[in-house]
Amino acid sequence: MELTPSELVVLGLIIERPRHGYDIEQVIERRGIRQWTEIGFSSIYYLLAKLDKRGLVHTTDTGVAPKSRHVFHATELGRGVATQNTLAYLQQLRPVAHPLLVGVSNLSLLPDRQYTRALRDRLAKIEERIASVRQTEAAQAPLPLPAREVFSYSLSLLEAEREWLARRAEVR
Repeated sequence: MELTPSELVVLGLIIERPRHGYDIEQVIERRGIRQWTEIGFSSIYYLLAKLDKRGLVHTTDTGVAPKSRHVFHATELGRGVATQNTLAYLQQLRPVAHPLLVGVSNLSLLPDRQYTRALRDRLAKIEERIASVRQTEAAQAPLPLPAREVFSYSLSLLEAEREWLARRAEVR
């Protein structure tokens, strides 16, 4: 059973520990998960309903509590599917659409000065993002291993892009 990235993230957070929808939203915000996934606030309950319908999570609430307070637990099936999907996401190379590449592929539309200025503007934004990610990470220490690895990988990608931008902006 294949999970979307958003489904796997939400299921993974429930596997970390049982959570209600609002708690999931708080973790997503606190860990900066929206910087690398497309989980909107309004989609959390939709994702939970999908996971529940597929038998990957369940709630032990009687239905008396408001929808936002139903605590979701991962099922054994959910744990197994999450494990399989996690391995697939780690092992398989998948094409990732990157808007920067769309811009670079259309450089013939820009004069060199404008391209250089755009690279320098992006470099400044990357520097800000790196500082923000580091601050977010430090504010939550100690983090569980999965969160530490996400921060580590995210920072590595940002630092690699910073290095590329700095070299390109110098050359221009």
